[in-house]
Amino acid sequence: MQNIVGIDIGGSHITLAQVDPEKREIIASTYVREHVNAFENKEVIFSAWVSAIHKAAHGLVKDSLLVGIAMPGPFDYENGISLMQQGKFIDLYEVNIKDELAKRLYISREQIHFVNDAAAFMEGEVFGGCAQGFNSAFGVTLGTGLGTTFFNGKFAADEDLWNSPFRDSISEDYLATRWFVNRYKELTGQEISGTKDLLDKPVEIQARIFDEYADSFSEFIVTYVDHYKPEVLVIGGNIAKAYPYFEQQFVQNLKKNNINLQVKISAIFEDAAILGAAGYALKKLI
Repeated sequence: MQNIVGIDIGGSHITLAQVDPEKREIIASTYVREHVNAFENKEVIFSAWVSAIHKAAHGLVKDSLLVGIAMPGPFDYENGISLMQQGKFIDLYEVNIKDELAKRLYISREQIHFVNDAAAFMEGEVFGGCAQGFNSAFGVTLGTGLGTTFFNGKFAADEDLWNSPFRDSISEDYLATRWFVNRYKELTGQEISGTKDLLDKPVEIQARIFDEYADSFSEFIVTYVDHYKPEVLVIGGNIAKAYPYFEQQFVQNLKKNNINLQVKISAIFEDAAILGAAGYALKKLI
């Protein structure tokens, strides 16, 4: 069995685990999550990453180890070079992370593969989640931001539609958590932190806000997603957990536009990027 570690690198953390390629699932006993300050210098960041990888990969033979890493952009994924010039990971700008990790882990650079973090979500759902068996799939992550990704039957790619024009602004302003926060305050003068809080509010205000959200989300699908003709739409992110509250209106709106699209809610949520990074690395191995 191939020894493989899937890694999800974010601005404040590294989350990783060994992955069973036959069962297509995370080996829970190897799960590691460590805080990493993305504003630190290069050595501090690499030390934290390598320490976490050693913990998760404990007991694996290095010569046969495969490492898949989900990484935010901008990034040269094929060569493993960071292109982030501002904000997080600024001290890693133009650093060849693939070479650095290979050297520090005592493995070859051919054993390390990078994938965009948004695409990794979709790769994870195709590899071990709700999109297994589909030849094409569009993924949307709805949370603090808007993520969009398309799987074409071979690989998933980040479609980067968060800032696409929408109504009087951009898509993310209508589909991310901040829309719920702002809309609730407009209607009530009170504050919530997101959909979880909204579920504790009176049914009337819940229904109104979720119906409005369904209208926006379906309009986004009609405008930007339908032309991909995916076999399935996969929805992830924290807002996806509230899908039953806007599902009926959302599906009705799609049908009015002659869109009969299968909709699946993420089966693995936070673990999708780890599984996706591992699944992507396995595909690159073939």
